[in-house]
Amino acid sequence: MSRAANLLLVVICWAAIYLPGLGSLEIKGEEGRRIFPAVTMLDTGNYLIPQVGSEPYFRKPPLVNWLVAASFKLFGQRNEWTARLPSVLCVLAVALAFITVARASLGANGSLIAALIWMANFGMIEKGRLIEIEALYVSLFGLALICWLSWWQQRRSAWLTWTVPWIFLGLGLLAKGPLHLFFFYAVVMAVLYREGELRKLWPAAHVVGLLLMLGIFAAWAVPYWQAMRGARLAQTWSVQLTGRLGGDDFKLGNWLLNIPRGLAYFLPWTLLLPLIRGAVFPTSRETNLVRALTWGCAIPFLVVNLLPGGLPRYSLPALVPASWLMAMTLSASELRAHGWWRSLGVFSPERRLRLVIITAIAAGIALCLYAVAVVPYLQRRSKVKPIAAQIDGLVPDSEPLFAVDPDYQPFLFYIRSRLVYVSRVDEVPLDARFLLVQPGKEQQVIATEHWAPLHARPIFTVTDYRKRTVILLKIGDGNL
Repeated sequence: MSRAANLLLVVICWAAIYLPGLGSLEIKGEEGRRIFPAVTMLDTGNYLIPQVGSEPYFRKPPLVNWLVAASFKLFGQRNEWTARLPSVLCVLAVALAFITVARASLGANGSLIAALIWMANFGMIEKGRLIEIEALYVSLFGLALICWLSWWQQRRSAWLTWTVPWIFLGLGLLAKGPLHLFFFYAVVMAVLYREGELRKLWPAAHVVGLLLMLGIFAAWAVPYWQAMRGARLAQTWSVQLTGRLGGDDFKLGNWLLNIPRGLAYFLPWTLLLPLIRGAVFPTSRETNLVRALTWGCAIPFLVVNLLPGGLPRYSLPALVPASWLMAMTLSASELRAHGWWRSLGVFSPERRLRLVIITAIAAGIALCLYAVAVVPYLQRRSKVKPIAAQIDGLVPDSEPLFAVDPDYQPFLFYIRSRLVYVSRVDEVPLDARFLLVQPGKEQQVIATEHWAPLHARPIFTVTDYRKRTVILLKIGDGNL
């Protein structure tokens, strides 16, 4: 297949897998923590400090929030589709990098196989259709690894090989933090070790690349730290790190399932991993690369999943080298397989390619059917939108709704009235008429003389699916 045909096939499969029903379901999980800061950034013009509700959000850097804000601004719409679009575009970017950048190393068929495997696995389908950090930071890691591995194999200029990938690694720091560096350097060092070239780990270009990576992160982190004056930042980031290493919420049952769940992310291709041992390559360099990728993929995967505070999704960066590894295996001229894999071993490389294409197309068809048959049923079971609709029915469109230190409340994304966040009751203006509070502030709001002679009284109380309660109060005289 020509390069154009490969590109067309990849784009079609991507569209069939990632676009159907993309904006049809309400936001869930942690999506709101990626969306609300973007909304606040657009409303206030402050793109430096992410905020959830009325409080700064310290736990994650803001790259995902910037991308969501850019999508909202570009399309002029703030909905689920525009919020999730950055994730699916990141997945597509990695697939296109496999097809273009990695083509010289993997060959036409191998690069196509890698792109399709990358898109058609359970992990990326799950995370790539949500506006979550995983799709973004794993994709940035993927772009860095594909560029480095391709250019290293092609013996390209050191200034290209050791600097450009670090731009993506720097953006990865702005997406989540340094975890992806562990996966990246595990592969880099394994490749260099197998080729007997560990001494080439520190060319001058690599130092420049590292400085470039740190500079990208510092461009945000330094003014952010200065603006926040260190408030809770060090403590929050320290707790995040120690929680991952020490397992503050350690549960033995969940920990024992980390590795099986991590392997499940790579399904259906996990079932073909034993074929790697039977792949025969024409050169020792290719054989060494397969062994290096195997170790460079397996070691960080095991380490991360064996940490007391580890979660299976932390090992998602392993999907990228695993996709490259499976592409080399399935495009090998010979496969010496055993057991039930023997039937695949006798397949020609062309038939193996067709198998991968059929699997990717089947995934696309399945997602299209999901959008048609399952999504309407899930829409009828919405848990977040009905809360917003009930509140909208009580608050006139002309009246702003003041949310007093609301914490994270997903339904706020769907409120039709103009939403104003405040940290304290005394920040609510005297002409306000509707407030949202958490139960801990209800009595304070009712007892305050802030609006005297008017007073606040509760008119609606709701508990959401997370067992979190919010109370809507109306300010007026005693008869209202």
